[in-house]
Amino acid sequence: MRKNGSILLACVVALTSLLATETSAGRKHASRIDKGAVANVYTIQTPRVRHRCFPGRLRAVLAHIGRQVGRRLLVTSGHRSNGRRGSYHRKCLAADIRVPGVPVKRVVAAARSAPAIGGIGTYCNGIVHVDVGPRRTWHYCRGLAHLTRRARLTAR
Repeated sequence: MRKNGSILLACVVALTSLLATETSAGRKHASRIDKGAVANVYTIQTPRVRHRCFPGRLRAVLAHIGRQVGRRLLVTSGHRSNGRRGSYHRKCLAADIRVPGVPVKRVVAAARSAPAIGGIGTYCNGIVHVDVGPRRTWHYCRGLAHLTRRARLTAR
């Protein structure tokens, strides 16, 4: 039953995307106006973000999160050919997102309620990782933020 719901949601997202592109095709200069927007579900941060390979399940998760928070998502990272082995980004099954003006906790709560969600990860910089792999969660706060915090503690 859960799988049927996910498939149905993916079909609705695909149809919405198709209808949105058909209606915008009639507008003059629509491609310049809507560049980077994908069916009003998410916007890509830069043209270099590789998102066209996202499967319907991941698009459905992103659409669900967008509906729950009431804002369009900003995809900061999609498919990456380089990265750690086993990364769902390398399989185009993951996206790193940010929702400007919405607390990370609210984005995570929306992601947890998505029917096909797999992994949910959070980072210190406000980015939330979502994928359609097995269910798991994590919080990663190392690197520059960790070094900055450590330097503040040492300076005291």
